[in-house]
Amino acid sequence: MAETKPDSDRLIAQNRRASHDYAILDTYEAGLVLVGPEVKSLRQGKASLAESWAGIEGGEAFVHQMHIPPYEQANRANVDPVRKRKLLLHAAEIEKLRRAVDQKGHTIVPLRLYFSKGHAKLLIGVGKGKQAHDKRQSIAERESRREIDRVQRSRGREA
Repeated sequence: MAETKPDSDRLIAQNRRASHDYAILDTYEAGLVLVGPEVKSLRQGKASLAESWAGIEGGEAFVHQMHIPPYEQANRANVDPVRKRKLLLHAAEIEKLRRAVDQKGHTIVPLRLYFSKGHAKLLIGVGKGKQAHDKRQSIAERESRREIDRVQRSRGREA
């Protein structure tokens, strides 16, 4: 029988817009409360963090609008694809997140969804919304880094 390699740190979905729209100040790894068909759908690599957001409600952390499509082979066990899902965090981490969100302009942003040691994990970050001028500055810095790398590569070829 063929041995299957455990899917340690296998990326399922990533929120690419998060780094563009937010300055990420701090990150936390959270477990997710899922039902069986959702896990099977994730193992197929189907999920979207595009419109998702997280919040603290009644001392517990939840992620909203994270889309996990229904598993095709499951019938009645499928649940709402964009339902609210509980995040598994330590009480101290939830308290830190709550204090961070209480500050003006800070929010909890889901960054990436992945499997770690067979368990689905969600990397969340405390982000501060970027203004238009901050976004332009980030783009200018990225372009200058690319130009520097390009020059260094061309120097390496000449030598």
